[in-house]
Amino acid sequence: MNKKESMSSRDRVRCTLEHEEPDRIPVDFGTSGTTSLSAIAYYNLKKFLGKSCNLVKIYDVIQQLAVMEPEMFDYFCVDVVDVDSLFLKYDTDWYNAKLNNGIRIQYPSWFKPVKEEDDSFSIYHEDGTKIARMPKTGHFFDQITYPFSEGYPADYDNIGDAISKIQWGIIRDNHKKSDDYWKKLREYAEKLHNKTDKALTIGGPGKLFEWGCYFRRLDRFCSDLIRQPNEVEKLLDTLVDMQMKILKKVCKTVGDLVDIIRFADDLGENNGPFMNPKIYKRMFKPRHEKLWKYARKHSSAKIFLHSCGSIKPLIPDLIDAGIDILNPVQISARDMDPQELKNRFGEDIVFWGGGADTTKILNYGTPSVVEKHVTKMIQIFSPRGGFVFNTVHNVLPDVPPENLIAMRNVVKNSKVMFY
Repeated sequence: MNKKESMSSRDRVRCTLEHEEPDRIPVDFGTSGTTSLSAIAYYNLKKFLGKSCNLVKIYDVIQQLAVMEPEMFDYFCVDVVDVDSLFLKYDTDWYNAKLNNGIRIQYPSWFKPVKEEDDSFSIYHEDGTKIARMPKTGHFFDQITYPFSEGYPADYDNIGDAISKIQWGIIRDNHKKSDDYWKKLREYAEKLHNKTDKALTIGGPGKLFEWGCYFRRLDRFCSDLIRQPNEVEKLLDTLVDMQMKILKKVCKTVGDLVDIIRFADDLGENNGPFMNPKIYKRMFKPRHEKLWKYARKHSSAKIFLHSCGSIKPLIPDLIDAGIDILNPVQISARDMDPQELKNRFGEDIVFWGGGADTTKILNYGTPSVVEKHVTKMIQIFSPRGGFVFNTVHNVLPDVPPENLIAMRNVVKNSKVMFY
């Protein structure tokens, strides 16, 4: 196909995943828990555009992310649809609620936070344990209970009970308990594949380092990597076994239909990886590789990894372990210069993100500054394909709608930068 001909969204994404230049830059915005908008930012944007915004549905209750309506996907020229959206966004009951700033929202019926006397919100386990809290002026829930804080268990026969006391364990598991989950997932994926021209993505399992932190707490788990490596590896092997069971079902059910399987494991912070690359290579790489290469072998999908922070020293091993796509490309972190990343890794991975800095530019810059920034990122990442436009992680509540519009306008007109 001539690059100047209009492509379908699916062909456009597939083209850039093969490191070829499509007719315009593919866009992902609002589709997943790492590429979406805060409910507050979404409300403000719709209000600014003069669109109806009576109720904002919040599907990711921990991060307080909004369900984006079809008209807004069209507004941002989004080329991707998430197969998980059936269960997280649409196939559920909703009830009305209100945020502390007065914005009216809807929560899934299975999510029942408790408003405390100080106007904070808490999530409680059925046994009464408080597992997460969102302060009065907060915009997302923070974990406050760490099931293995006193030490590792002798065995993992009851690991499911521990997971149920971690805030991240309450979202997806709620839906997988349904007897017809996998049947409905297949039907929905077929519908999206046959009735839309969008590229299909689905979230897979795969968090290892993060789950260690959820069980132990970040500081303890990082110490454990050195002081208790045997205990860490027992936990990691248990997690891999659990996640492999889910991954096999994902691949069997929709592996022939989806274009991207998303994995996530935050391996870095602003100044560098959480661990020495040698530790990653010894403890995590073989286990990540087992999951990622299984997905590659048993599906037609590309492998997407969401990993925040300054992770440049780990990228060669991530590529070797099987990833095709890196997100969110945290360009504000140390040693994550966009041009250096493109020059060094641009032939080996697709950059799915890095299009707009959500911590310094989108929220604090003027529309003119945003336009220049987004234009520069597109000029760096888009040549020779291998780039899907997305912000650096989710859009935060304080991002002005004018800046989102400025970003959108640059991206919409971006095809001229290919020629």
